[in-house]
Amino acid sequence: MRMMIRNGMEDKGGGGEEAEWAELTQECLTNILSRLTLEERWRGPMLVCKSWLKASQDPSLNSVFDLDAHFDSPTESSRWWPPDFERKMDSMLRSVVVWSDGSLTHIRTRHCSDLPLNLAAQRCPNLQVLSIKSCPNVTDVSMTSIAYRCTKLTELDISYCYEISHESLAMIGRNCPNLKILKRNFMNWLDPSQHVGIVPDKYLNACPQDGDAEAAAVGKFMPHLEHLEIRFSKLSGRGLGSICEGCLNLEYLDLSGCANLTGRDIANATSNLKNVKDVKKPNFYIPRSVFHAERYGHWRLYDERFQTDVFRI
Repeated sequence: MRMMIRNGMEDKGGGGEEAEWAELTQECLTNILSRLTLEERWRGPMLVCKSWLKASQDPSLNSVFDLDAHFDSPTESSRWWPPDFERKMDSMLRSVVVWSDGSLTHIRTRHCSDLPLNLAAQRCPNLQVLSIKSCPNVTDVSMTSIAYRCTKLTELDISYCYEISHESLAMIGRNCPNLKILKRNFMNWLDPSQHVGIVPDKYLNACPQDGDAEAAAVGKFMPHLEHLEIRFSKLSGRGLGSICEGCLNLEYLDLSGCANLTGRDIANATSNLKNVKDVKKPNFYIPRSVFHAERYGHWRLYDERFQTDVFRI
């Protein structure tokens, strides 16, 4: 991943071999490059000569920007959070937005900021998929631009983006009527040791606390959702009820890690979802009193929890 970015950011003008490729037409070069992956294009052909660089910038090759597969290495994850990595992500995304000439429909990346997303909102009205997990500097500012300008969105993943509020969810819901997939997962706050040494403490502490406000925005403004992921959300049974009352087309619902929910909460809320096929329930045991002692005052309702003993609190 680092090599791809480093090479992609180096000077691409170089040209000792340009004459050798001069006979290949732009159409031919574009056809050749279309058979390569995004990584292969950025690590090689873009550096060959000016004509290959120009071919790499063809809009037909830049309708999809997908780096998701390159963020799957746990050993590399600590290198992705510093500002210099974010600047490289921003630079790559800005380049693709410009080269796409408005044809960009899919963005799947991480660790970018508001800057390239505001540019994408201005230039890419046909954007359908936006996946920007783990972006500490993506805020309501860029989400407002996306909501008003990219109204064809069908899929949105803003997992682990803690500077995005429920107000953005409401705006996107109001302006993007075709939205079918929403992923708004949070980091595992029940076992924060998973993130020590990787995610900055300041960022973890910025995690939104009002899960019910986000649930209310989803339920009220996203009635056509079919797929919803809210892992480790702190919503209550009331918040889940808001979602299930407003999103009657839900087919998939992931509630893994939602520690404030009971089996009864989930059963009651999902009972009116006629199309639901899969509900991922919280898969751990937590004494009821830890979260709602003021409500019950005792541990009598332990059996409402999902007792698979993955971990205990």
